[in-house]
Amino acid sequence: QVQLVESGGGLVQVGGSLRLSCAASGRIFSTYAMGWFRLAPGKEREFVATINWSDGRTYYADSVKGRFTISKDNAKNTVYLQMNSLNPEDTAVYYCAVGRDRFVPPRITDFGSWGQGTQVTVSS
Repeated sequence: QVQLVESGGGLVQVGGSLRLSCAASGRIFSTYAMGWFRLAPGKEREFVATINWSDGRTYYADSVKGRFTISKDNAKNTVYLQMNSLNPEDTAVYYCAVGRDRFVPPRITDFGSWGQGTQVTVSS
């Protein structure tokens, strides 16, 4: 069972940047992907970005393309989310998870082993 711990959230002003980290304990199989998802007040949890653990292919939600970058360090079992040009609509709890990127866009239901989440708040 993979356990995930997110960090790096915080309060930032519009246009600012944050870098989230997600450290995984346990083995991540090469056929898996790791992803970032977010949950904003009054909304459903939504897909943000995923990265395939083997070949590094990435997928992004349209709302974050060009602003967010997902990356990984296989040796550290860690995935990152660099978030630039943040706006108030990015305010949410961000979660990482491990799963399968079988579909485009990846489906939340294909991911599990959710971390506890990290709060990102963008002030205007």
